[in-house]
Amino acid sequence: MNKSLPLAIFVTLSANSAFASTGQQNNGFIEDSHLDVLLRNAYIKRDYKDEGVRDRAEWGQAVIATYSSGFTQGPVGFGVDGIAQYAVRLDGGRGRSGAGGIDFFAQDQDGKAKSDLAKFGATAKMRFSNTVLSYGTQRPALPILNSDDSRLLAETYTGFMLDSQEIEGLDVSAGYFTDEQQKSDDSHDTGLSSLAFAGAHYQFNDQFSGGFYASHVQDVLNKQYLNLNYRQPLVANQALILDFNGYNSRLDQSYADSQNTGRSNSIWSLAASYVWDIHTFKLAYQQSSGSTGYHYGGYRNQGGTGDGGNTIWLANSYWSDFNGEDERSWQVAYSVDLAGLGVSGLSYDAAYVRGDNIKTSASSNGHEHEFFNQIQYKVQDGFAKDLKLKLRYSILRVSSDAADYNIGGNEVRVFVEYPFSLL
Repeated sequence: MNKSLPLAIFVTLSANSAFASTGQQNNGFIEDSHLDVLLRNAYIKRDYKDEGVRDRAEWGQAVIATYSSGFTQGPVGFGVDGIAQYAVRLDGGRGRSGAGGIDFFAQDQDGKAKSDLAKFGATAKMRFSNTVLSYGTQRPALPILNSDDSRLLAETYTGFMLDSQEIEGLDVSAGYFTDEQQKSDDSHDTGLSSLAFAGAHYQFNDQFSGGFYASHVQDVLNKQYLNLNYRQPLVANQALILDFNGYNSRLDQSYADSQNTGRSNSIWSLAASYVWDIHTFKLAYQQSSGSTGYHYGGYRNQGGTGDGGNTIWLANSYWSDFNGEDERSWQVAYSVDLAGLGVSGLSYDAAYVRGDNIKTSASSNGHEHEFFNQIQYKVQDGFAKDLKLKLRYSILRVSSDAADYNIGGNEVRVFVEYPFSLL
C-alpha cells in the first residue's frame, strides 16, 4: 500500500470541507462539554463440549468515565476528549480465565489473571465546518475497524481520525493508527505496526442507504466492505427491510503462511426482515468463499489481525461467526419489543443459525449450528432510569471434523449497565 495514502486522504477531505457553506455551531469549550460514567458488571461463562477443553468463566466490575469537551469558538474550533477505565476482577482466577473470546483480564506468566486493571487515554480534536480531525485514543465503530466494547472494558487505538459530513446524507471517514490497546491489559504493545482506512456511508433517500470502506493492516491484509440497506414501508406498522453486507479480504503472504492458510476470502450476508408492529421476523443467508475463512480481530502478537474485535458486520454473527472457509449458513430469527404489551423497556431476541460445507484439514463438509436467545430490560424512569439488564444464552454445536475451526459449548452472558452523566 502506498504510504502516502493516509496523507492523500486527509488532504482530499480537507479540500472538500473548504467548500462547505455552513458548519456546526461552536457554543464553546466548556458550554458543550459533558462527562459520562458507565458502571458495568459483566459475567461470561463458557461450558465447552469438546473433550479436554477446560471451561472458562470471568466476572468483573468496571467503571468507564468519558469526557468530551465542546469546541472553542471561531471558524476553527479546538477541544479535547478523555477516557478512564478501571475494572476489578470478581471471579475467574487461575484455571478459569484466559479464553480469547472472553478476555476480561490478561493473564500473568503464572496463569493467574490480573486482579484489577486501570487504563487512561486522551484525544485532541479540531473542527472546521462539519469536518473533525482528531489525534489520540480512539474507539472507532466502523465495519472495517470496530473496537470491541462488548466485554468488560473497551479496546482502543491510538492515531489520527477524520470524519467529514459536508454533504447532507454523506459521512466520510478516514484514519491512520499505529497502536492498539487490548481490552484486558494496560499495555499498548500488541504488535500492530500500522492500520489505515477510508470510506463513506450515504443516505440516498429515506428508504435506501449504502456504504463502502477499505482498510490496510501492515503485513497482515487488505480488506474492502460493502453495505446496501433498503427499507420498504408497507401498511400501518409494517415494513420490509433488506440488508446486504459483504467483505473481500486479501492476506499478506507471510501472515497467511503463519496461519497455514490461503490468502483470499469473500464473505457476504443478505438478511430480509419483516417488521409487524412489535414483532420482527428475519431470514438470512451467509456465504464464505476463497482459500481461507474470514479473518478479523485478535491481537497481532497473538496471531490476530489487529483490526478490532467487532469488525464483522454480518447477519449470522452471534457466539459463532459462521465464517469458516467455504462455509454457508442460514438463519431464522425473531424479536419482540414488549413495550407494545405494556412492559416498556423489555425485549426478547431469538435466532437459530446452521452452517455447513466448512473446509478443514479433516473434511470439506464440517458443520455447526447455534441457538441464540437474549432478554433485555431497560429501566424507563425513576432513580435507576437507563439501568440495563441483559441475559444471553447460546448453545453452539460443532462437528468433530471442524474442530480445528471452532469449538462448541454452552455460553451464558449476564450484563448489568448503569450510565449516568456528571456534567
